[in-house]
Amino acid sequence: MNEFLENIKKNIHLQTAHSELVGSWSIEFGGRIDKVFHIWKYDNFAQQTEVRKALANDKEWREQLLIPILGLTDKQESEITYLVPWCKLEKPPKDGVYELVTFQMKPGGPALWGDAFRRAINAHVDLGYSKLVGVFHTEYGALNRVHVLWWNANADSRAAGRHQSHEDPRVVAAVRESVNYLVSQQNMLLIPTSYPPLE
Repeated sequence: MNEFLENIKKNIHLQTAHSELVGSWSIEFGGRIDKVFHIWKYDNFAQQTEVRKALANDKEWREQLLIPILGLTDKQESEITYLVPWCKLEKPPKDGVYELVTFQMKPGGPALWGDAFRRAINAHVDLGYSKLVGVFHTEYGALNRVHVLWWNANADSRAAGRHQSHEDPRVVAAVRESVNYLVSQQNMLLIPTSYPPLE
């Protein structure tokens, strides 16, 4: 894992020359250990296709970044998501930890569950214990999946805020409505790598 991260830190500029890295984290709790999570930004599918073509033709990228990490990579997964229309991508106020909460919603898309889901997220935002970084809905990958990325000063402040939210009647009411459309959810505590643009 350390060798993987060091190689990416040293050579990530070869990829960011072609596309924008929003953030990069390693998984601390809640998921497979020795896992790295990246968010890359593209304006549209055409841009993403052009970036892939450019990288395929970039000898330096292949030799210094791609090939060395292939031998260190056990598994790779990719999703295409979009930032939901009612949420802007925010930067955190300072160093901290992140929580990625993944919601598998019932089929029907945002037309079915979008309003209730937004009210539940905003109820947590209004308490102010955690900063909302972004809400992402899958376009390719598991459909009806929503990823919510939160920033916290540390894991203890996140835990204290969550306990507070469990007793807030506004949050309880909003969540109770939203769970009618929920199939499952999972969360992970993320630690920023040493090359995170969000920092």
